[in-house]
Amino acid sequence: MIPNSVLPRHVTPQRLRGYLIAYLVDLAAFAASALLAFELRFDGALPAVYVHSMLLAMALWAAAKSLTFICGGVRGGYWRYTSIHEAIRLVATNSVGSILGAVMIPLLLGKNGVPHSIYLLEWLVSSVLILSDRLIVRTIFRAIHASKAKGKLTRTLIYGAGDAGLALLRELRSNQSLMFDVIGLIDDDPQKIGLTLHGKRVLGSGNALGAIVQKHSITKVLIAIPSATGPAMVRILGFAVDAGVEYKMVPSLGGLIQGTELGKQIRDVSVEDLLNRKAVQLDVDGIREKIQGRVVMVTGAAGSIGSEICRQIAQFEPKSIVGFDAAETPLFQIDREMTTRFPQVAFYPEIGNITRPETLHRVMQKYRPTILYHAAAYKHVPMMELHVFAAVENNIFGTMNVAQAAVANGIEDVVMISTDKAVRPTSMMGVTKRVAELLIRAMHRKTETKFVAVRFGNVLGSNGSVVPIFKEQIAAGGPVTVTHPEMRRYFMTIPEASQLVLQAFAIGKGGEVFVLDMGEPVKIVDLATNLVLLSGLQAGRDIKIQFSGLRPGEKLFEELNLQDECLEPTSHTQIKSYVCPNEVDALHLDASLRNLKEICERRDVGSLVLLLKGLVPEYNPDSKLLMVALAIESPIVKPLGSPIPTLFTESVRPDRLAPWPEIALPTN
Repeated sequence: MIPNSVLPRHVTPQRLRGYLIAYLVDLAAFAASALLAFELRFDGALPAVYVHSMLLAMALWAAAKSLTFICGGVRGGYWRYTSIHEAIRLVATNSVGSILGAVMIPLLLGKNGVPHSIYLLEWLVSSVLILSDRLIVRTIFRAIHASKAKGKLTRTLIYGAGDAGLALLRELRSNQSLMFDVIGLIDDDPQKIGLTLHGKRVLGSGNALGAIVQKHSITKVLIAIPSATGPAMVRILGFAVDAGVEYKMVPSLGGLIQGTELGKQIRDVSVEDLLNRKAVQLDVDGIREKIQGRVVMVTGAAGSIGSEICRQIAQFEPKSIVGFDAAETPLFQIDREMTTRFPQVAFYPEIGNITRPETLHRVMQKYRPTILYHAAAYKHVPMMELHVFAAVENNIFGTMNVAQAAVANGIEDVVMISTDKAVRPTSMMGVTKRVAELLIRAMHRKTETKFVAVRFGNVLGSNGSVVPIFKEQIAAGGPVTVTHPEMRRYFMTIPEASQLVLQAFAIGKGGEVFVLDMGEPVKIVDLATNLVLLSGLQAGRDIKIQFSGLRPGEKLFEELNLQDECLEPTSHTQIKSYVCPNEVDALHLDASLRNLKEICERRDVGSLVLLLKGLVPEYNPDSKLLMVALAIESPIVKPLGSPIPTLFTESVRPDRLAPWPEIALPTN
């Protein structure tokens, strides 16, 4: 009888029968190995004097090895999955059994009862037998599977003959459910071409992919180079598209750690793979210390960044999360997601607008948060050029409402999400976010609440951003519209941006404007071309790319800091802090905000532009707004202390005065 400790739980009768058969086969192998050892020692002519010794040795070795296999947990019934690690374990367990038998035999038969060479022969023969029977079973099962799957397997190439590629090859061989027939490997290292690795040949480099696909009737390429840079991935995808073959990729090292089966983590190549972004390294303990057990409120919780901040926060075990947003349906969706994914964290969805101070006070008094992430803002540049007062009311006065409510309700930490468009702004969206930065820095100086701002660039895949728009255009057959062939933007993924926001909060002392490391700026036309490539098509051949021209308020290049700003390192290598040497003082800011509110009530576009220019001297308004401002001299902006003509001397450029589309002036 096989001990229960050796068997897995819930063993079916069929499986139990398999275990019994396997143990009986092993038992026969143990006995046969002793018999064969004696026969080999005496060349098949066993002397009669050793017959008794042989029978006793067979029994002792069979008993000793059965005991060691049972105690060692070497199960039967799974021989088809025997690997090199299992083979080593089998030989080691068998060696212990051989040694145990070799100790028992002299005790019963005397020191010279069995020739000494028998001990070595028995160990060699038994090792061969127990490995051979498993190899035979494994071969039979593979043959049966291949016969059943004939015509159903996907003829596949693995691109990459390194560690990841060989690990994938082993997984695909052992996991019969994946239905891949690996024909060979591809690698760009010329020294590997022609080698046979794990039974599969390296057929050539990526340059020869098209010919190899055609010669071997390949239908899928699995890219197994997790360390490939963005340009390298673009090159590989180009080979695959030219060859007309489907492609997938294996995960990065982080993905391998999180999963157990490499084959099941094969996924589509994403645009993130082409950006060459380094993984964010977080101070997990520091963030957890700040968030664990606290009530956290997130404004704009239904948006792309706000919702991801909620997801990231939930991993650090807060007491609860209050999601505040004016958009009902997205808030309903994030509420359902948070309840399902993070049932241990209470999530409270609250509908409200940051332009309504009474709503903010009511929600804060109800839940008593101690940490607040302010992600609510209007962000679409061309839209805000048409609705300038909406931008001011939401991005500036909405931020002021949030900050004042936070102070009044004893919130300890406030983190505002800012943007690279606040640097040398050319748009109403950018300048209003810059004023919001000035506002929260001023609030920090005169209150006990700790205020910080975090500035970063474009976020891949966020609502209304360029990537979803490009994908829609590609799905519709094109054309893909790009504003300008030289337009560049900084990009990072939604999780990366949200994680760095949490990290900045953890290291902030108050009053800082943090700048996230965005890497190198990406040309929008290259991003569009790569997205077309990811769709299995080629830009220019299958999908046309059109240039539509800069829209109101847009810049060719975004910046993360001004040249005269002093960037200072922080304790995190991907986050820097900067100090603005010529910021407006708190009294001037308060007076300007009072004037700004009066201007908004009058819907005075010209005075609005002039006042914002006074608060943010580097603001370079769009041509039509600029011409409106130059045409007036408002008494409200007299306190700025600069004559109107000289106020714009440095910002007016001929290219900014190009004709604007004929549309009505903002009146909202």
